[in-house]
Amino acid sequence: MSDLAPLFSEIVGHQYVLTEQADKLNYGQDWSRLYQPDPAFVVRPGSTQEVAEVLKLANQHNLAVVPSGGRTGLSGGAVATNGEIVLSLDRLNQISGFNPTDRTVKCGAGVITQQLQEFALDKGLYYPVDFASSGSSQIGGNIATNAGGIKVLKYGLTRDWVVGLTAVTAEGEILHLNNGLVKNATGYDLRHLMIGSEGTLAVITEAEMAMTKPPKDPTVMLLALEELDDVSNLLVHFQSQMTLLAFEFFSQQALEKVLSHRDIKPPFADSANFYVLMEFEADSEQAMDSALSAFESAAENGWLVDGIISQSQQQAEELWVYREGISESISHYPPYKNDIAVKPSLVGEFLTKVDQFVSNNYPEFENIWFGHIGDGNLHLNILKPAAMELELFKQQCAEANPQIFDILKEFDGSISAEHGVGLLKKDYLEYSRSPLEIKMMKSIKSLFDPKNLLNPGKLFK
Repeated sequence: MSDLAPLFSEIVGHQYVLTEQADKLNYGQDWSRLYQPDPAFVVRPGSTQEVAEVLKLANQHNLAVVPSGGRTGLSGGAVATNGEIVLSLDRLNQISGFNPTDRTVKCGAGVITQQLQEFALDKGLYYPVDFASSGSSQIGGNIATNAGGIKVLKYGLTRDWVVGLTAVTAEGEILHLNNGLVKNATGYDLRHLMIGSEGTLAVITEAEMAMTKPPKDPTVMLLALEELDDVSNLLVHFQSQMTLLAFEFFSQQALEKVLSHRDIKPPFADSANFYVLMEFEADSEQAMDSALSAFESAAENGWLVDGIISQSQQQAEELWVYREGISESISHYPPYKNDIAVKPSLVGEFLTKVDQFVSNNYPEFENIWFGHIGDGNLHLNILKPAAMELELFKQQCAEANPQIFDILKEFDGSISAEHGVGLLKKDYLEYSRSPLEIKMMKSIKSLFDPKNLLNPGKLFK
């Protein structure tokens, strides 16, 4: 493999083929930190055409390729563990083709999410897909995993904002999909097939993204509550009286990790068992009055014990830290993450059942719950005990997974809500997909990538 590196240098330039061990470890790993990276080398093309030439050469020599973006994923989807070539797309980081009439913009796959958000604001518009890793994640990776985040309740998933795609097949052929059209009733929409495919069908190199108008006066309300069932009560209650931008949930244990990691003060004088963070548009006096009225009636019903409402944008950002700081605060353990989803109406019952199972069977593990509860997306983070070896920890978590997913299947849920399947979840795909669905998915994979060279070993067993 290393003997072939000079051939790729002829395509992208010598300085953009990385063979040093430190570079291979850096580019061959994602945020899961549960797998040992072992790529052959790293190739960093600077254009769609260079990506096509790289994939043609890899196909010619039967070389496996792992597409790589910001590597902020948590399921091992961007990890190269078996001597593959890492195809880094971070040089494809240009924003171009802004169209104010269509409210669209073209982004290279390597454009950072926050870069697109700031570009939109500069144009008086808004790109609403947002999450804790927006300062590191890349648009190509967001599309490959159909990223969701904290504003799904109002604005939907990444899929809802992709109006056009450029992608390169395993054989180096370039696809231009949908061309930014709103309506296009001409058969199968391959654009949507690429979204969420985790780099197993083709390599996304550019996307045409839609934007919208910014929310007016986004305001945050942080609520403290004692009973898990009250989370659902609050969701129904507030949704009936106002339009929510976000409805997030986290436990007291999660809050304690953030307070310790950030060295900040707790939001309330007295701790509670659970917390809900809501964001809404307070664009009028009537909207604020409705929010305060909803808060008062929720308190009268006993669904919450305390609350804070932001009085400025700065305070709103400070309240978001309690929720958005969780992943960073537990990353050093490392956590074993389950990114799962059920219907919002079933969240409380499901969470209670899983929490009881883990506590009864793995009492030495600490469970950190948080998530986008407004759309049913929960993050179960099991923290590795300090004295336990990583491999033993992974083994015990893997042993627990089938039983957790059995519970999930009872609720017709998904084993992966927004981080994809990758390496971490591929053995459990049948808990969320039927045998016929999996058979069809494998057939699609074989059609696009007959030699199984694009991100092999991910998604399927």
